Amino acid sequence: MKLCYQYAVAIALSATMAFGAITPAWADESSVVVVAAVGKVPISSSSYFELKEIHVAQDQSGKIATFTVTIHHEGSSELQFNDYWARLKSQSGNQFSARLLPADKDKNRIAPGSTTDLTFYATVSANTNVQDLVVEFIKWDFSQPNFERVLGEVKVPDDFTDVTPSGSSAAISVGGVDIHASVKKLVSNKNEKYHVPTVYLTLENTGSSTVTIPPYLFSIKTLEGLQYPLEAKGLKELKLNPKESKEIQLSGSIPVSVGADGWELSVAEYVADLKLNTAVANFQLPAVAQQEEGSIGKEYSFTSKSGVYTAELGGLHRLPWEDQDLLNADLLLSNKSDLSLPIPSLSGYFLLDDTVKVDAQLIQTAKVVGLGAGASVNLQVVGKVPYTYEFSNVKLVLQEKEGEGAEDSTVTDVLEFSTQAELQSVPTIGLGKFYTANDIGRKAQYAIRNVSTYEDKTNVMYSAMVEVTNLEKRFTIVPKLVANFRSVDGTVFPATVAEVTNKISPAGKALLNVWAIMPKGFSTENLNLLLGEGVTDGKLTEGEKATPDSYVNPIAYSLPKENKNILTTLKNVELFPYTISISKIGSSIDNGVFTLKFNYELTKEKLTEISTEGHHLLLVFEDGGGNKRFEKKFDFKDFDLFNGDSTADEDTKLRLGQRENFKISIPDPGLIYNTKFLEKYKLSIYDEFQGQRKLLASQEAEWFITTD
Repeated sequence: MKLCYQYAVAIALSATMAFGAITPAWADESSVVVVAAVGKVPISSSSYFELKEIHVAQDQSGKIATFTVTIHHEGSSELQFNDYWARLKSQSGNQFSARLLPADKDKNRIAPGSTTDLTFYATVSANTNVQDLVVEFIKWDFSQPNFERVLGEVKVPDDFTDVTPSGSSAAISVGGVDIHASVKKLVSNKNEKYHVPTVYLTLENTGSSTVTIPPYLFSIKTLEGLQYPLEAKGLKELKLNPKESKEIQLSGSIPVSVGADGWELSVAEYVADLKLNTAVANFQLPAVAQQEEGSIGKEYSFTSKSGVYTAELGGLHRLPWEDQDLLNADLLLSNKSDLSLPIPSLSGYFLLDDTVKVDAQLIQTAKVVGLGAGASVNLQVVGKVPYTYEFSNVKLVLQEKEGEGAEDSTVTDVLEFSTQAELQSVPTIGLGKFYTANDIGRKAQYAIRNVSTYEDKTNVMYSAMVEVTNLEKRFTIVPKLVANFRSVDGTVFPATVAEVTNKISPAGKALLNVWAIMPKGFSTENLNLLLGEGVTDGKLTEGEKATPDSYVNPIAYSLPKENKNILTTLKNVELFPYTISISKIGSSIDNGVFTLKFNYELTKEKLTEISTEGHHLLLVFEDGGGNKRFEKKFDFKDFDLFNGDSTADEDTKLRLGQRENFKISIPDPGLIYNTKFLEKYKLSIYDEFQGQRKLLASQEAEWFITTD
């Protein structure tokens, strides 16, 4: 199996042509080329030897010459190659011992009307070049004094090259099947120590049967003759069907002290029986393809020793963070190849107006350790700037780190994204819509359930209920969120998120109460809620005590109008996810004790978790004449707790389920003396949160009469 360079000149072959050395001619770089021989020597009037290719390459044991001879046999009887031989010598007369490769040793019989390729190898002197060589063909003849007759020789021309020009194809013969090979592109990154080149090599099966590509060895040869190995991605057990083509990537590293001009790609094959590498082909590499400066919404490729990746900048945002702003870049990292790749060790920084460097952290939000064929992963890059700092353009420089520790590691710039325009606004989810997070292992749906305003004498507490639905097939934890309320004029109120620490079942929901204190009189019209996932020390925030130092994946939610209707009965009062109905309300005074008695039903939306911290149902009794008022708080966290029989008379807490004749008793010895002044009373339900209240429902009733 050998690789031979190809030429664009088709050579008409005939038995009567003059045999001798032929100088190769090249086509223009875009053409598909055909093979032309280096030279030919006749065997008979109908058969001949053809020197199809010849190479000289450096091996660990010295310089190795390889040459391939094709026997064209058009005779009427079988030809025995053991009657012939090929010798290798220099033009100055030095002879080199040529041997057949082990794979060709048994190719002795050449049938009429067939061709056979034989590949020889020889160790040559250190100063030998391919143009110095001569291949001589002999026939064993015992009638001659030295038992041999020279049939002819082929001298390698002075202008001969075994390097395929940039842009041209070469042909690989793999088990007799032609494979066209061409170098499509060379990309080279650079760090403080190394060039990091990647060669894109395309292999196309032009034959009629499927072949498996051998484990070729690849290296870059510099103008100085230095060779640096390349690692092949996608070559292992690569099969090519007829008319099918595949692209493989070859990557390595070359010290920056080495010149980057005139590089060649060398292809070799290791012969295990001989413990040496035999040359297959050489390609002149094209000029380095310069990476474009990336823009938002377009895909760009970069390479590392692990393979070729595609990155797309989905958005670049400026976000509020305490007394600073966050610069947040949303990246999609993809693997477009047919093989799995590890996730590279990436970092980056922002460059403002080409002068101010802002260090950044790169955060992986999905729970994955690698990229399968065709897979993608979302990455976030976050840096901080003073919120008062203005700039006109921003550049994101993406880097890859190799090695461990400060001394042994190197950092390579692999891609740049830049924008001259204003930073993008954060995506906004409209009223009644939801946002779906698709990170692997954390798929969830986010929506705004409602908003509420709680007041006291000096402040307003504004709250939004965020509903999170688990879209995973396993129980998951709701990520720690960072929240801000924003007005249309850019005023920002950092918000607190009442977290749900319990795991959420598949298809289950969590309700997050997000709230902030605002000055009384500040308009809450047209506020939106900015939510992001908390980050601590470059990783998503985890653990109850962990505090975010930034956030990623920002989404803005339009907020609905607040429902300020106050129900006139105590039936179907929503304190989401709970609903309570109170009926059969009655009042009595006995032995100086005031008793309020009623039936209730308390329900909860199934598979819904909520943080009940700071939440109370507040029941307020007010006499219409202003003679009496009392309050009774019921903690939300008691609703789901069942200590024995929840219907027992001595249970003074509200529980999920139905209850008849629930009693609230308050000692008031003097109340009996005021009965003649008592008028209708009012019973009200408030939602109390963090000590501030919102009235939900009020119902009037008459003293000592039970309501419906």
